[in-house]
Amino acid sequence: MRNSTFRFDFKDLKLNPLQIETVLGYKEGEDTEIVSDLIREILAECSVITKIKAQFVIFNDVRFNADNKSVEINKINFSIHKIVFGQLKKSESIAVFLCTAGEEIGIWSRAAMKERDFLRGYVYDVVGSEIVEAAGDLMQSDLARDILGTGEKITNRFSPGYCGWDVAEQHNLFKLIPENYCGIHLTPSALMDPVKSISGFIGIGKNVKYNPYTCRMCNQADCVYRRVRENKIINSV
Repeated sequence: MRNSTFRFDFKDLKLNPLQIETVLGYKEGEDTEIVSDLIREILAECSVITKIKAQFVIFNDVRFNADNKSVEINKINFSIHKIVFGQLKKSESIAVFLCTAGEEIGIWSRAAMKERDFLRGYVYDVVGSEIVEAAGDLMQSDLARDILGTGEKITNRFSPGYCGWDVAEQHNLFKLIPENYCGIHLTPSALMDPVKSISGFIGIGKNVKYNPYTCRMCNQADCVYRRVRENKIINSV
């Protein structure tokens, strides 16, 4: 079992206003002057955020069960549903990860909402989500580089609550990691605190595959990140 910890400065994430506009639903050519100014202001405020963190623990005791689409890690069973199972089943080990944007951005969002500045509150919320996803990307890239010399590869990262994987399984996931891991606490309803946090699995092995675009496999049609991923693919063509 190997444990790696990361702490990021906001500037490391390289977030930009266009990225936030895309998540907000704006399309190329639309007039975004007012919201763009607000986004730039909020991104500037975020330069003071100091608790952007990510950690993972790699487990080698991994067993897959094709009959019920589950995986057992250190004798703890996870019903990960067929989509996630299909992506992880060739893994020889699994990295269990947590990432957080810290509590500041959530505090700012709630304060703006309380003052009925709903647009600002929503933009804070979206930026918080992008912060933690960007931290996850950096953490995952480091993991991929770290195992490159072994001949192994990694899968995408998969989180409870997506692709049919029950969010309640966060409770089992947190049994695998030290208490207060990454400064994140789990509530009885399986939500994480700070709220702008993510958790999940990354598969590792010689025969696994990283798919740059997996939204087509997921049936969660209302996911805001489906639009973001689709936009990235279109722009890369």
